Order: sequence, then structure tokens, then C-alpha cells
Amino acid sequence: MAGRLNGKVALISGAARGQGEAEARMFVREGAAVVLGDILVAEGEKVASSIRASGGQAIFIELDVTQESDWLHAVSQTVQTYGKLNVLVNNAGIFPIEGVEATTLELWNRVIAINQTGVWLGMKAAVPAMRQAGGGSIVNISSIAGLMGSGRATAYHGTKGAVRILTKTAAIEYAKDGIRINSVHPGGVDTVMLDVLNREGKQAATASHPLG
Repeated sequence: MAGRLNGKVALISGAARGQGEAEARMFVREGAAVVLGDILVAEGEKVASSIRASGGQAIFIELDVTQESDWLHAVSQTVQTYGKLNVLVNNAGIFPIEGVEATTLELWNRVIAINQTGVWLGMKAAVPAMRQAGGGSIVNISSIAGLMGSGRATAYHGTKGAVRILTKTAAIEYAKDGIRINSVHPGGVDTVMLDVLNREGKQAATASHPLG
């Protein structure tokens, strides 16, 4: 049976571990060639090597999503390696859990730079290449935190809400170019990013999901 992504080329940020790694491996199983972008070089290279060893097409590119030059390089290398760019997954993010008063201005700005500005820079860099390819798909990873509050993680919630509306606006702007732009809003996912929670916090998060 043909894979749903046969012949497609995807760039995924934050792909060295967690959700990004899972996304990359799933895309390859569905037939895509994948470019993994991350600041975690050793981990990212290891994942790309593992995918190639299993017969998939994958390369790793060092990518700091807060830097426009890194994004331009990542897109350029993707096109140079695979000839085009069809899919972008804006997955990279961080999850500090401080509330309003405990959040410093430095932390606030850092979360916005990675979770929100990084998404905008990714779209900005990818759109011209997708237009050249005749269209494409951008998937921005938001969160259930972009739909509802929790009483903590102030900056995180703020950025994920922003990603939701940013996605809607960009989707309207680029529909005429055949570029679909969607956000997805997963609930809690037990990855390294949730290590900021203690055991009781993880238990509470699990209990909040109907399926446990």
C-alpha cells in the first residue's frame, strides 16, 4: 500500500527527540524524505542515522528556530538535498511552568522567541520554497494550552494561543498559493519536556485526561 507521503519532502523542527522525533519517523514510514532540524546536534544526527539505517531518507541540520539565518539555511539545504520542500512541521518548543509573578522578563522573551517567533520564522522561510513546489502543507504544533488555561505556565500558554491565531491568519494569506496551514492541539504528551513536572504533577496531568 502506498504511503500517504510518498514523494514528499518534509522539514521538522525540534526533531532530535520527543514529539519531533516521532513525527519524523512517522513521516518516513509514510514515504517522505525528512530533514530533522534541532539545536541538539548529537541527538539529531543519531536519529537521522537510525532512520537511514532502516532504509529511510533523512538528514540532520542544526537549527536554532529563533535565528532567521538558520531557517534560511535549513530550507536551502532541504531544497539542495531533495530538490523541493513540501511540508514544514513547526514542532520546536519549551515548557516552563512558572506563573505570572514567577515568570521573569528574560524567561518570557525566551519562550516567545522559541515557541512563537520560531513558528513565524519557519513559515516565512518555507513559503517561497513551497510556492516553487506548487503548494505545500505547514503544520504548527500548538497545544491544548492554546485553547484553555491551567493556572500556571503563563508564557507557554500565551505562546500556544498566539500560534493558533497566527496559523489561522497565515492560512488565509497563503490559501491562494495552494499552501495549507493548520495547527494541532495535543494534550499532555509524556516526553522529556514534561520532566519539569514532579511525580505528583505528572499524576495530576494524567488524571485530567479521560482515558488516563
